[in-house]
Amino acid sequence: MPSSTKVLTVNELAEYLRVHRSTIYRLLKKGQLPGFKIGSDWRFNVEVIDEWRLRQGPGVLEEEAAE
Repeated sequence: MPSSTKVLTVNELAEYLRVHRSTIYRLLKKGQLPGFKIGSDWRFNVEVIDEWRLRQGPGVLEEEAAE
């Protein structure tokens, strides 16, 4: 993995996407969010998350936040 690849924690991803941490965990539980585990901690590649957001279209995160 190139050294320029940015990897985020759950807290950092929640800030980046401007959603609550529970939304991140809910999406992970449903298998809808691309991430990987290091031990018991989730990590997220920013480039992969950006691609995922583009594929999802508008409203996906808003729907999750409303649940």
